[in-house]
Amino acid sequence: MENLDVMVLRTLRDWRQAGKRALLATVVRTWGSSPRPVGSIMALCDDGAVVGSVSGGCIEDDLIYQYTQAYAAAGSAGAAGKVIPSGPPTFVKYGITADEAHRFGLPCGGTLELLLEYDPDPAALAALVDALGAGQLMQRTVRLSDGAVALAPAASPAELSVSSTALVNTFGPEYRMLLIGAGQLTEYLATMALFSGFAVTVCDPREEYRSAWQVAGAKVLSDMPDEVVSAFKPDRRSCVIALTHDPKLDDLALMEALNTDAFYVGAIGSRRNNEARHQRMAEHFDVSEASLARLRGPIGIYIGSKTPPEIAVSVMAEVLAVKNGVVLPRDMEVAQAKNQRAVVENDAQDLVCGVARLPS
Repeated sequence: MENLDVMVLRTLRDWRQAGKRALLATVVRTWGSSPRPVGSIMALCDDGAVVGSVSGGCIEDDLIYQYTQAYAAAGSAGAAGKVIPSGPPTFVKYGITADEAHRFGLPCGGTLELLLEYDPDPAALAALVDALGAGQLMQRTVRLSDGAVALAPAASPAELSVSSTALVNTFGPEYRMLLIGAGQLTEYLATMALFSGFAVTVCDPREEYRSAWQVAGAKVLSDMPDEVVSAFKPDRRSCVIALTHDPKLDDLALMEALNTDAFYVGAIGSRRNNEARHQRMAEHFDVSEASLARLRGPIGIYIGSKTPPEIAVSVMAEVLAVKNGVVLPRDMEVAQAKNQRAVVENDAQDLVCGVARLPS
């Protein structure tokens, strides 16, 4: 599944290049509870087609009604160009009163403000989509006086900002996940990653595992994992996860990944296997302590998971937390939680044994 922002911009580009009228809506401010964060975007075509979201459905419906009702009433003949207006961008607020909050399905007290851009320049949209497709992080500046757009590479992600003269938003290329091993756990994790907006690549040189792969949308490769990691070129929007339990496949791939900017590098396995992996990589491959500190394992957050789908939920939750900059409490780490559980169970066992030794 493609990054949602890229999908919106790509679809909007296609509409505009086909000569269709369209608008781009961006959430620029929110007050109180809001169904979508600042920076969320959606595009609306003059035929009523919508891609993206600014509210989860309620405000989208109002925009469709406002900007496509004449098209629906008149039919396609002669209606194009009379629905979506021309001119500079405009701001619009939703949920200002309790009645409006109820009407538009906003949470209690929620208000949001949108910037509507009418008929964005197709050439600028094409340039932005091409840059994102090439893996670049891009800053898009919209001049409020006339809607003119300026594009520039961005050094790092930034929050949307709006002033009296311009709106500045940063768009990044899609997030990518490289999974080593094509087993059952990988299928569940790949499915969750695809629905979370990651582009997923699976690598497994073992034909018996590749032949059973059933998840559409993931790219499956047969080369050796370390070679795939090198060709994959992980960046700060990439994660690499080893799931084979086979050091011959996992270790070299993880070493390659630790030398990249990947935001998450991890491997499945028990606490004992994780310790053994660290020892192997330090002693036999001279991997530094600093690099090994980046290697996550046992991966996932502790939810008592036992089955492959439960383990996939645990791992995906940790990946998303790291991606979103959330620092998880130590007691949610698998190793820490299991250590604490062992202590509790030992204490309970000691208590039982102590009671058993009491005289009758």
